[in-house]
Amino acid sequence: MIVIKNERIKKILRILIPLVLIPAAAICGSLVFDEQKHIFVSLAVAFLSLVLFITGFEKKKTGTRRMVLVAVMTAISVLGRFIPFFKPITAITVITAMYLGGEAGFLVGSLSALLSNFYFGQGPWTAFQMLSWGLIGLLAGVLSEPLKRSKALLLTYGILAGVAFSMIMDVWTVLWYSAGFDADLYLASVTAAIPHTILYAVSNFVFLFVLAKPFGDKLERIKLKYGV
Repeated sequence: MIVIKNERIKKILRILIPLVLIPAAAICGSLVFDEQKHIFVSLAVAFLSLVLFITGFEKKKTGTRRMVLVAVMTAISVLGRFIPFFKPITAITVITAMYLGGEAGFLVGSLSALLSNFYFGQGPWTAFQMLSWGLIGLLAGVLSEPLKRSKALLLTYGILAGVAFSMIMDVWTVLWYSAGFDADLYLASVTAAIPHTILYAVSNFVFLFVLAKPFGDKLERIKLKYGV
């Protein structure tokens, strides 16, 4: 397991990867590359997500244990996407980020989209889904302490995350439809997606309400037991 020792490089990568490199890859995937090459864009986003995750490693041993936990949470998230209508990916991503760190949350969200889409269908939209769920997880990691302290704040975050996911995906819709960004078309897309946005928000609320405490308690015990 690779461990990046230089703290300055870690700080640069934690900003550069999620806020510059992955968004650039997702946008280029829609504007520059044809649909036959979309899988390479998605794999590039997955690689960058893994590098971001590695920046959170302090020691090789604990990093490996953390990776195992992330793999388990990703598997649960992917399986949960098969639930009709309500999807727990955002909730699992947020819970992972709260207890294992924002980099772990980003990786779970990113890989959940990539892996589940091997069944639901890969396409240029995959990179945007990876980015959307990844950023939701990363921000949840930054806000982990207040989110742990306040159930109301956590549920509110879940609702806002549903709105954010829909609005980011609407960017892809506009880029795909017009081969460029058009503000009027984006507004129309956001408006048309309101029923789906509400469903995302309600889904996040329900799953966080049900899963946050049992999953959180279990992850806290594992962290204490194995020194993650």
